[in-house]
Amino acid sequence: MDLKDYLAISGKPGLYKSVVQSKTGVIVESLTDGKRFQAFASDKVSSLGEISIYTDTDDMPVREVFRLMQASQAETALPDAKNADKEVKAYFEKVIPQFDRDRFYVSHMRKIISWYNLLVASGVNDFTEPVEESADTKQDETAPPAEAKSDE
Repeated sequence: MDLKDYLAISGKPGLYKSVVQSKTGVIVESLTDGKRFQAFASDKVSSLGEISIYTDTDDMPVREVFRLMQASQAETALPDAKNADKEVKAYFEKVIPQFDRDRFYVSHMRKIISWYNLLVASGVNDFTEPVEESADTKQDETAPPAEAKSDE
């Protein structure tokens, strides 16, 4: 699954799936109600594929955060995004102990939880890195099939 197709739009709640590019922006579809509208070039649109969180060593892509959240669900219950700050912070301390406590705020944590829930509710549950096709693979796919030998 490629998270670059899922967008967060500043000032609008939830997540949106990119449907088609237009001259002045992009047509998006809400994951919550399925309504479509145009996000203009002046709107601050961020692809989930480009979002990361602060950690003590380096930034962690949101894809990896979602993967860790999914893997931890057997032993650590996912809190509601509206739970108390302590509960939300305690959850992230268990799942991602190396997060930067000075720059990764509880408001960010709540947003990550709500995004994760929206993606899972809409059927997205594969948070592995998409496999890039190499030029050799693409060339082999376009090559005509080899002729089969027949024993006539």
